[in-house]
Amino acid sequence: NSVWVSTDHDEIEKVAKQFGARVHRRSPEVSQDSSTSLEAIREFLNHHHEVDIVGNIQATSPCLHPSDLIKVADLIQKEGFDSVFSVVRRHQFRWSEVKKGENKTTEPQNLNPAKRYRRQDWPGELYENGSFYFAKRHLIEKGYLQGGKMAYYEMRAEHSVDIDIDIDWPIAEQRVLSFGYFGKEPLKEVKLLVCSIDGCLTNGRIYVTEDQKEMVSYDYRDIVGIDLLKKRGIQVRLISERDCSKTLSAMQLGCVAKVSATNKLQVLEDWQKDMGLSWKEVAYLGNEESDVECLKKAGMSGVPADACAVAQKAAGYICKSNGGCGAVREFAEHIFLLLEKVNAARKQ
Repeated sequence: NSVWVSTDHDEIEKVAKQFGARVHRRSPEVSQDSSTSLEAIREFLNHHHEVDIVGNIQATSPCLHPSDLIKVADLIQKEGFDSVFSVVRRHQFRWSEVKKGENKTTEPQNLNPAKRYRRQDWPGELYENGSFYFAKRHLIEKGYLQGGKMAYYEMRAEHSVDIDIDIDWPIAEQRVLSFGYFGKEPLKEVKLLVCSIDGCLTNGRIYVTEDQKEMVSYDYRDIVGIDLLKKRGIQVRLISERDCSKTLSAMQLGCVAKVSATNKLQVLEDWQKDMGLSWKEVAYLGNEESDVECLKKAGMSGVPADACAVAQKAAGYICKSNGGCGAVREFAEHIFLLLEKVNAARKQ
């Protein structure tokens, strides 16, 4: 078996290879906005004659679990099905559509209004959710992703998430934290958050007075976020490439800090080793190129909304708040959600 990413984008290819996937470079003909998944899959098969079964996984379905995909592959390889697709059970009553100008009334499609079910007494209906399509080569070559001896695979409702429009993102993020797959290793609680001072805790602006004293501003919400992290037993440490020790003293945060840091990654590694932590127990909030390697190392990483492009690409979470405007508090809430998932997993 092999895992492939089909793309025409250099950055996507780079990330895919970093995670061990093989890459098929799509041709311009199947990389148009109007191109279908089937067209891309057929082109892939034309270049890879050794492949006889294709599992097409939609990138917009972030809560898929490997265990489900293994069961689906077994349906084809061991039970002789030609194609398998994902469905989810929904409890929705359907009515016929009445278009504007039509002289008719709506009619029930899957219920009798005189004997209306309670939701808990009705098994519901199966709907195709588009998370994945598995099919044998001979079907795909004929232009089908579904056909022959077919089977559906019913996904759990909490795993059936589809990102289609912008407002789907916040829901998907919450679902991933609660029901997503985080690897074979058990989740661990975050025990250390390292935050870059300039551009994360502050907005990066430095005001200079006539007597050459520096002043910065910060958001009280971020101070509350730091206090909440401490109350949860998470150490918060600060780091800066500048010598801002006087500013830190004035803020009275009570956090260990390293200023004039010429190598942030070395400082982070030293703290991680001194505390005896694994990288999964370390979180990092940064915003600049100098933070990129730290963002890649930390088990949980985030950047403010106005972080530079390379930092955003390296981070696992992009805040909606800018630096110095609530980003630390927002990232703290993100950490708390993960802690809830850790605690829930322990109870199972």
